[in-house]
Amino acid sequence: MNVRVRTTLVAATAVALSAALAGPAIAATPATDAGHDATRRAVEAAVKDGVPGVTLTAKDAHGSWSTTAGVGNLRTGEPRSAQDRYRAGSITKTFVATVLLQLEAEGRLSLDDKVEKWLPGAVRGNGHDGRAITLRQLLNHTSGVFNYTRDDTFGRTYFLKDGFFKHRYDRKTPADLLAIAMSHKPDFEPGTSWSYSNTNYLLAALVIEKATGHSYGAEIRRRVIDPLHLAATSVPGTRVTVPHPSSRAYSKLAESTTGPTYDVTTLNPALAYGSGEMISDSADLVRFYRALLGGRLLPPHQLKEMKTTVKADAAPHARYGLGLIDRTLSCGVHVWGHDGGIHGSTSSAVTTADGRHSLAFNFNGDWSGNSDAVIEAEFCGK
Repeated sequence: MNVRVRTTLVAATAVALSAALAGPAIAATPATDAGHDATRRAVEAAVKDGVPGVTLTAKDAHGSWSTTAGVGNLRTGEPRSAQDRYRAGSITKTFVATVLLQLEAEGRLSLDDKVEKWLPGAVRGNGHDGRAITLRQLLNHTSGVFNYTRDDTFGRTYFLKDGFFKHRYDRKTPADLLAIAMSHKPDFEPGTSWSYSNTNYLLAALVIEKATGHSYGAEIRRRVIDPLHLAATSVPGTRVTVPHPSSRAYSKLAESTTGPTYDVTTLNPALAYGSGEMISDSADLVRFYRALLGGRLLPPHQLKEMKTTVKADAAPHARYGLGLIDRTLSCGVHVWGHDGGIHGSTSSAVTTADGRHSLAFNFNGDWSGNSDAVIEAEFCGK
């Protein structure tokens, strides 16, 4: 799930939060500080622009470097930690796509299989037809399947203040969420355009479950989390808390970026399912993307498929592969990764194509902050 994709609910402009954030605290590792001055300034700027706090880890040929700014708790003023765990939102999509591609490499499915083969009758209604949609089209968002988080009732219920505090612990099944999507017409005929849809990765997670007989979370743990020793990474299911160490998460829960700030740390993340349920920290995400782009998780053919991109209409300098975004930065560097947004949490994790220079960070607020500026600073030095 990516709350920021819902532009009707979260505006793009940044605002100052409060005097409590006036003196951002920075913590870094002095021995590996060199070369990250621009990144430090971008992190400080995000806090000045209204982000409660930031935690960031980068790794390159000189080693690992971490920094924090701002606060993890607006009430107590406790700073953020470099070890903070946080809701990773749509970064979950890369994990889901990786597992599906592993299953293809094992000959257990094909990305050219139709959704209907694995989920008979699941994608039907109002013009949706799983017999015409491939698994590949789910992963690169060319399926046309309606995004259930764009449903107006869903938005009022889970993204605005009154609905959120009444319903944040709701237990909706994947079938419930899929029914919301099927109540709308598709965005376009499969394969004819591109549109970001969380429903695609809800379906992809269900395909993993059908193909393996295990929950998609169990397969992610067995195939990715455990082999890479990602100790801070989890697929929480219906667990409403974030494990410690962690900070509080904040949102405006409104269609504007002004007004009161609310603590939204606890919620049922299964409302996002395979589109955005996971929890991680910056060091783990750096390790994951370095391993993925470095060829440790997928055979060459599947990694090439993952990096085969289509034009993403909403982002002129980005293209979308299979759960993987290819960004062209102002200095010409290409970075691969994904962004993630869910209530009170905005994250990005990217790495160069060879996996040697990586970055992951989190804002513990969902209404302000320039993620692109932080990425540009780390890889382009500005």
